[in-house]
Amino acid sequence: MSDSGPLSADRPDAEAPFRVDAPFEPAGDQPDAIAQLVDGYENKGYDDQTLLGVTGSGKTNTVSWAIEELQQPTLVIAHNKTLAAQLYEEFRELFPDNAVEYFVSYYDYYQPEAYVEQTDTYIDKDASVNDEIDKLRHSATRSLLTRDDVIVVASVSAIYGLGDPANYRDMSLQVEEGQQIDREDLLARLVDLNYDRNDVDFTQGTFRVRGDTVEIFPMYDRYAMRVELWGDEIDRIVRVDPLDGEVVGEESVALLHPAEHYSIPKSQLEKAIAEIESDLQDRISFFERQGNHVAAQRIEERTTFDLEMMREAGYCSGIENYSVYLSDRESGDAPNCLLDYFPDDFLTVIDESHRTIPQIKGQYEGDKSRKDSLVENGFRLPTSYDNRPLTFEEFEEKTGRTLYVSATPSDYEREHSGQVVEQIVRPTHLVDPAIDVSPAEGQVDDLIDRIDERVNVEGTAGGEDGAEAADGAATGERVLVTTLTKRMAEDLTEYLEGAGYDVAYMHDETDTLERHELIRSLRLGEIDVLIGINLLREGLDIPEVSLVAILDADQEGFLRSETTLVQTMGRAARNVNGEVVLYADEVTDSMDRAIEETTRRREIQREFNEEHGFEPTTIEKPIGETNLPGAETDTSSVAGVGPDDMEEAERHVEELQRRMAEAADNLEFELAADIRDRIRQIHEEFDLDASAGEGVAPEPDAEF
Repeated sequence: MSDSGPLSADRPDAEAPFRVDAPFEPAGDQPDAIAQLVDGYENKGYDDQTLLGVTGSGKTNTVSWAIEELQQPTLVIAHNKTLAAQLYEEFRELFPDNAVEYFVSYYDYYQPEAYVEQTDTYIDKDASVNDEIDKLRHSATRSLLTRDDVIVVASVSAIYGLGDPANYRDMSLQVEEGQQIDREDLLARLVDLNYDRNDVDFTQGTFRVRGDTVEIFPMYDRYAMRVELWGDEIDRIVRVDPLDGEVVGEESVALLHPAEHYSIPKSQLEKAIAEIESDLQDRISFFERQGNHVAAQRIEERTTFDLEMMREAGYCSGIENYSVYLSDRESGDAPNCLLDYFPDDFLTVIDESHRTIPQIKGQYEGDKSRKDSLVENGFRLPTSYDNRPLTFEEFEEKTGRTLYVSATPSDYEREHSGQVVEQIVRPTHLVDPAIDVSPAEGQVDDLIDRIDERVNVEGTAGGEDGAEAADGAATGERVLVTTLTKRMAEDLTEYLEGAGYDVAYMHDETDTLERHELIRSLRLGEIDVLIGINLLREGLDIPEVSLVAILDADQEGFLRSETTLVQTMGRAARNVNGEVVLYADEVTDSMDRAIEETTRRREIQREFNEEHGFEPTTIEKPIGETNLPGAETDTSSVAGVGPDDMEEAERHVEELQRRMAEAADNLEFELAADIRDRIRQIHEEFDLDASAGEGVAPEPDAEF
């Protein structure tokens, strides 16, 4: 690992070993799974292993206890920003004494640069950076370079190009009490680190000067650093709250990292500029030989402008396209990325690997196809290809010990793993749901009968695995229904509504805010049945759901594959009365394999419970725990009913702004973005101050 430097005062326990702080001990299959995984890495020499954990078996906890045993810095990769945020919060709670960091795309909005040759349309890069996420990214890289006890939870942004870690580390500025340094030299060093002087708007990545006092607001910290000079000597270093100026701590020594990941020393920048100019002339000559004078002029003007900005400011928009010149590597080499900030020996955990691995594999080709048109038409130098995500082969080379985590691992994970460790028995001792196959003909009538059994009776008989059912809808059992098409979901919803049921549907056009509201309404019993197409991406871990109905289960395809069926059936695995009904006229191969696997798991769970005398119980999960922030407030207008008058609209906007900020603080970025969009709609309808809510809520990874 890189040599550690002085640490920020808010992390005095930087040398703390990994230690899980959980209110419970490993249970169910967790102890055996932890022991097998640790033994596989430490004694059997496996590089890759798979944790096959069923829904609700506590896979994150098992991974945490394994990290505690292995004592290794860890990268956790998730397939989207929302899941990454959930994992980040879980790991932060489990490792309170260690550095748990978050690294995802920092764009609120991202439109990549592109050129459509058929219509001669150039689309300039358009992006809005979220400062809070940028701070978290810098915090992650700083922790990796200064301490050993780091867990970084990331999206596939982890495989995209990032500045050279050697430059990021070597350019760092160390200041300490008693150090001899001229004030002007200190300011010049801060400029070299890409900090902007701003004596009025003091934000992250800026510094301000007040006589012999220099205040710096690092990119990675919530507090600013105040350096007090006495002549040419540093007299005092304190950390201050940038809002009220209150001193929160004093330091004898501090380390400042660059404000940009692409920061490089001036001498290296001059060398890079010379190389870019040489390649630019070669490219101009290439286009001229082809007779393409438009492309020749285009590449000259665009690149010359970038070079001028780099000379003046040490930076330019789109500097990542020149990344190969700014680091010690050759064109075609793997780009520097987050993985290069880790020490040589670290653990990679790929969560929901059956979805995350295909996503990692697909990043490179998508990026290259977009760059082809830009390079061929003179918008970028060929070296812009080197600003790219890793290929999957490069990703494999940069990672060592790898743990794939999934309830349904694919062939890739199974083939590459030294062993597949199964975690079938849940700590709650719940068993997988019973499965019933019913004819597709008359499926709606049969579904209604089953819904009546779950939600319209005062009390239902206990399931075959014990435990009484809840008393009616008040305490409740709920139903999830999956259809193959949006039209069918809407028609079925309309039909059930006409029959007097409280029902709703959601599909790909249902935004994040509405999804949160629908899930919460389902849990509260305001609706009894939720209908959708692909309910896997909604995060529907709802204990109240005791019945999952899959219509047209025999229609082979992505939505009815073995993996999707197993995952969907798992939605009923958090309720003691869990049951799944598959409507089909024939049992397909996918159905057969899914039923066989679920039945196998169910028998293992039942035998364990009988052997140890355990009684399964429905999971208790407070409503609002993972749903809409501020859920205790009235949400009627949020779900689609607008305010009636100007005064009500203003009150509603204030409430939405509070919830938007709360969602952003909780890293629920998609939700925050949707709340922001609702605020804008109200602004337009009631002609309110349009500035309210601007620039507050982030959006999800656009480029991923």
